[in-house]
Amino acid sequence: QEQLVESGGGSVQEGGSLRLSCRASGYFPRTFCMTWFRQEPGKEREGVAAVYTHGDRSAYYDDSVKGRFAISQDAAESTVYLEMNSLRREDTAMYYCAAGLRRCYVGTMLKASSFTVWGQGTQVTVSG
Repeated sequence: QEQLVESGGGSVQEGGSLRLSCRASGYFPRTFCMTWFRQEPGKEREGVAAVYTHGDRSAYYDDSVKGRFAISQDAAESTVYLEMNSLRREDTAMYYCAAGLRRCYVGTMLKASSFTVWGQGTQVTVSG
């Protein structure tokens, strides 16, 4: 059974950095994209960064994190990373990764409804 495991979360001061990891294990059918989401209590899950896992491996970002976050992948390690820099208090959330098992499109890669395989999440807390 496919499984995604996130790690790397923690507490950091504003302006600091963290690197999240999402490792895929078990039997995974072909993935078309991987996306990082975040969710605050009582709010909807929002996509922050996505990457195609084949082809040109283009990456896409929500405007709120452009220029600060970077998504990357290590196919050999079956791992996707989210490098987060210049963190702000509003980045505080539970961060989840998700695997797109059907063809991914730019217009839907950051939408939670496009994904069915999720990790358990890792908490990021940014304090001022």
